[in-house]
Amino acid sequence: MLELFKLLGNKRLFVLLVGLVTFIALMGFTLGPRTALSWPEKFLKDSVGFVQYVFYKPASYVAGFFKDVANMRAVYSENEELRIALGHYTRDRLKYNDMEQVNKQLQEALNFTDEQKNRYNYGSRIAQVISANSDPNSRTINIDIGENAGIQPGMAVTSQQGLVGVVSHVSSYTSTVNLLTSMDANDPNSNAIAATAVGKEKVFGMIESYDPKTGMLKMTKIAEDSNIKEGDEIISSGIINNFPKYMRIGEVKSVEKSEFGLTSTATIEPYASFLDWKELIVIIPPEVKE
Repeated sequence: MLELFKLLGNKRLFVLLVGLVTFIALMGFTLGPRTALSWPEKFLKDSVGFVQYVFYKPASYVAGFFKDVANMRAVYSENEELRIALGHYTRDRLKYNDMEQVNKQLQEALNFTDEQKNRYNYGSRIAQVISANSDPNSRTINIDIGENAGIQPGMAVTSQQGLVGVVSHVSSYTSTVNLLTSMDANDPNSNAIAATAVGKEKVFGMIESYDPKTGMLKMTKIAEDSNIKEGDEIISSGIINNFPKYMRIGEVKSVEKSEFGLTSTATIEPYASFLDWKELIVIIPPEVKE
């Protein structure tokens, strides 16, 4: 017993012993089945939560600040691009207005007829896609406007991305559109599209087939001396009746010489995706009465 009192006389050892007993008691208490926290646990949890809040808020503000700075850089870069685009648009618009005025003066001087003046003043009508035919041998879609809206066979149909197809059949309130994906050079009922390249007067050819395996159009009968190359933007040339000029078709991916070397064939990637259409645009020639 004397030895025990001597042992307890050591204050450090006594404090350690009391702490060990308290720790064991608390561990046994907290590990037991309970439905609520004790007030020390609540106090500790709230204290830890407060400390986390104190450190988290400044950290989140700092992280948010750097994120906002990064976003501001991106927005600034986009604004710069938009300013440049707006500058180009303003310049091109002024140039266009001047060319349009000169063109009108020349038309008057050369006694152009009204038909000649309005040759490229095409109108447009929005159409909703109501059904689609997934048959690979008859790739068509149906739209919700027809003769009642002045639609006629042979009119071009486009999406926001590019040319989609041509109206093939018309009823009073609906129309059928043959897609570019149904074009076949061996099909006598398949209409070819006269095309050219933007900014290149010597480039002329006929788009008359589509390869379903590659998803590419074929532009044939291109003159050997034409300067068509990869990356050129292909548009309709407008030399076919009722088919407008400047319709965006696709981009040149490759150019090959024909079998006899007299002409070239270009592979064109269509701008239109031919998937999940909701709205399309039918191009109305100026001869059609509204």
